[in-house]
Amino acid sequence: MRIVILDGHTLNPGDLSWEQFRSLGECVVYDRTPSDKTVTRSMGAVMLLTNKTALSRNVIGQLPDLTYIGVLATGYNVVDTKAAAERGIVVTNVPEYGTPSVAQMVFAHLLNLCNHVAEHSTRVRQGIWSQSKDFCFWEYPLAELSGRTMGIVGLGRIGSSVATIASAFGMRVLAHDPVITSRSLRGVVIADLKTVFRDSDVVSLHCLLTEHNQGFVNRELLGLMKPGAFLINTSRGPLVNETALADALNSGRIAGAGLDVLAEEPPAAECPLLTASNCYITPHIAWATFEARRRLMSVAFQNAEAFLRGNKVNVVNGV
Repeated sequence: MRIVILDGHTLNPGDLSWEQFRSLGECVVYDRTPSDKTVTRSMGAVMLLTNKTALSRNVIGQLPDLTYIGVLATGYNVVDTKAAAERGIVVTNVPEYGTPSVAQMVFAHLLNLCNHVAEHSTRVRQGIWSQSKDFCFWEYPLAELSGRTMGIVGLGRIGSSVATIASAFGMRVLAHDPVITSRSLRGVVIADLKTVFRDSDVVSLHCLLTEHNQGFVNRELLGLMKPGAFLINTSRGPLVNETALADALNSGRIAGAGLDVLAEEPPAAECPLLTASNCYITPHIAWATFEARRRLMSVAFQNAEAFLRGNKVNVVNGV
C-alpha cells in the first residue's frame, strides 16, 4: 500500500519521526509539494496526508487508487470534501492537538500588548536603561489585565481554554458563539456579537472559517470597540477585513492587535497590516510547539491506523 505525505516539513522539520506511518506500508514523504506536482506525486497512493497542499475536485478525480485523505491539521478547507465523499474517500482531521498551545499564544500576544515587552526589550538592548537616571523606565503605557473584560468569539475547545485562563487573570469574560445561547462555562457571560465587541477590552477570535463569516470583523464591528481595546486573532486570517483593521489601528480607533494568522500566508509585501500601528504579527506558529506537533503526529497516525482496521475516527466528510 502506498502512502504519500505531501508537505511534511511544517509538522516535522526533523524533530519527530514518520516511522509509525512507514509501519503501515510504503511511505513517501515530501517536505513540500507545489500545485503542479500534486497529481504526479500522489499517483498510486491509497492514502494521502496533507497539511496545506490543496486537494481539489480536479486533483481527486485523477487519483483512482485513493481511499483516504488525512489532513495534518484541524482545518480541512484545503480538501474538496464533497468531491471526496462522492468517491467514497474518507477525509479525517486532527481536532484537539493544539488547544493548550494556541491558548498560550493568545496570552503571549495579549501580555505583549499590555506590557510592551518587545519594545522595552529593544530599548534595553539599545542602551536606554543603562543611561537612565532612575532604576527603571517605561516608554509605553502599561496595563493590568485584572478587572478588564475578555471577549471571546467562538467558545469551542480553544475559546473555552482562553476563557479559563482569562478568569485566572481576574478578567470578566464575555463570549459569543452562534450555537451557544446560554452559559456553558462558569464565569462566562454569553452575549451577542456586537455586545462582545462593544464591551470588551480585548476580543479574541476562535472561529472556524466558513463562507458566511469571511471578513466579519469589519469596519462596523471595529468601530464598536473601545479606543483602548485590543484584537487577537489566532484562528483564521480571512475572518478579519485587513484593510479595515489597519485603518482602525493607524487612526487610533483601537489600541493594538496581536495576530498569528493573515488572510494570505505568507503575506504579500503590500499587506496593510505589516506596517500598521501597534500591530504584532507572528508567522502562524501558535499551533507549532513541539508538544502540539507531537500530539498531531500521534493522532494523525491513529486516524490512519483506525481506517485500515475499519474503525473510522475523526471523519469530517460523512463517509
